[in-house]
Amino acid sequence: MKNSSKKLKGCQVTVKCLEKMNVDIMFAYPGGCSLELHQALQDSDIRVVLPRHEQGGAFAAAGYARATGKVGVCMATSGPGATNLITGIADAYMDSIPCVFITGQVPLSLIGRNAFQETDFVGMTRPIVKHNYLVLDAKDLPRIIKEAFHIASTGRPGPVLIDIPKNVQQQLIDENIEYDCEMDIPMYEYHYHVKKEEIDSIKEAIKNSKKPCVYAGGGIISAEANDELLEFAEKYNIPVVTTLMGVGGFPETHPLSLKWLGMHGTVYANNAANECDLLLTFGARFDDRVTGPVETFARDAKIVHVDIDLSEINKNKFADIGVVGNIKDVLAELNKEPIHQGYADWHNQIAEWKEDYPLTYKNNDNAIQPQYVMEKICELTNGEAIIVPGVGQHQMFASQYYTFSYPRQLLTSGGLGTMGFGTPTAMGAKLACPEKTVINIDGDGSFQMNIQELGTIHMEHIGMKMVVLNNQHLGMVAQWEDRFYGSVRGNTELGNDKVDRPYPNFVGIAAGYEIPGREVYKKEDVVDAIREMLETDGPFILDVHTGYQEHVLPMIPPGKCYKDIITE
Repeated sequence: MKNSSKKLKGCQVTVKCLEKMNVDIMFAYPGGCSLELHQALQDSDIRVVLPRHEQGGAFAAAGYARATGKVGVCMATSGPGATNLITGIADAYMDSIPCVFITGQVPLSLIGRNAFQETDFVGMTRPIVKHNYLVLDAKDLPRIIKEAFHIASTGRPGPVLIDIPKNVQQQLIDENIEYDCEMDIPMYEYHYHVKKEEIDSIKEAIKNSKKPCVYAGGGIISAEANDELLEFAEKYNIPVVTTLMGVGGFPETHPLSLKWLGMHGTVYANNAANECDLLLTFGARFDDRVTGPVETFARDAKIVHVDIDLSEINKNKFADIGVVGNIKDVLAELNKEPIHQGYADWHNQIAEWKEDYPLTYKNNDNAIQPQYVMEKICELTNGEAIIVPGVGQHQMFASQYYTFSYPRQLLTSGGLGTMGFGTPTAMGAKLACPEKTVINIDGDGSFQMNIQELGTIHMEHIGMKMVVLNNQHLGMVAQWEDRFYGSVRGNTELGNDKVDRPYPNFVGIAAGYEIPGREVYKKEDVVDAIREMLETDGPFILDVHTGYQEHVLPMIPPGKCYKDIITE
């Protein structure tokens, strides 16, 4: 008797697996070795968003993940399509963002033969993913895809790659294949039991401290531990500094907030973290932009380090008490029997630093200053918008002068520091959170690196807002030139001295994509222009000509410690 069961292609099985993972949107650019997957998606309810460049798709998928905590999904074809994803994958890896990247690959029979559009993408991505797969048999797809989503979203989140050869996409298998199959991930640990002796040792350290400080990183946000952190800070009466990735994990409006620390962080945050006698490090990794020379960072403090990733403990900074675990669970245990102390002298010292070194700038009534623009955007959005900067001076101004009060409100490229990040990441964030105001804050250099995504924004009706703080320079590099290289310009000027207006015409370019916009040259027009942007339905670009006068301050010079901070 013949087997009458229906057959499915591997590409169809892939799509069914994605549906079972509750994927509602994915960013995908087609090509010869992913064509089968795109055809299968035509029969699915998954919304496929076509970016105008694979890198844009990678950032958009991560933007979706950054805004929601869910796994972002991106797909590209083999060869150059896959290699165009690399920067976005590396960015997600450095910032611990859960994503699954799917790439088409040449047929198995051609792998290793330098076939047309072949690259060893598994080999290329090995250092920048949590895990990757080369699928050899379509029957393995349900297990592999289930594992990929599990690995991406558990423990310390991160990107996972699935490379699917074209013949595997075309392979016919029985439609009754088991989708809810067992995973096979030997040695993968992602959950740790909180030990009583570890909680007791942390409490004992707090009890003996006179100047404690919480140093909270992106792990607070990944673990959704912001409520527990707020409860901990209030019950224990301990001030909180965050990393750039941890911004929003503790409300900056709170009296115990010192905002964020590091190269361009507040003076009082840097002082508190470095002069405390107990540094409670929660979900942070002692990166160099925070510590400077690590041997000088928090030199006299006892270090408590709690992290989900065992490899981070003692990697950059020795921890007197190192705890491997989920920070949400650890804080929940610490909150059960809190130790509240007054720390009057310590809080008075911090108040004095806040008064002596406020985050401020010298007002210039004759120029549009980027700090002023950010203050007005914060004011006119009631501090409720999701802010997505590119990378550069504008990123720092946005992070300094917008007041963040909830997690996943500042979506920024922290570890990799990737120009071109802002616009496509904001696309993903707006698609994930259509009810929220999402504003891309960009510089004229960073904005041009993925400017083609204006096409995606228009065609997909993505109602995000874009603000270009336009100074006609690669601002951050030019600032370093001013501070450390005698203001010698080494290819950091972006303007065209042959025309009498700033170059290029971003509003004109946006108009070519049928996106409205406005240019602003006068300070008195800034508020009205922001209002127009916010009140316009759909996407809008605001090109604000700030000129090149402002430096991002405070600034700890590279290789220096917090005592060398520049404030003017």
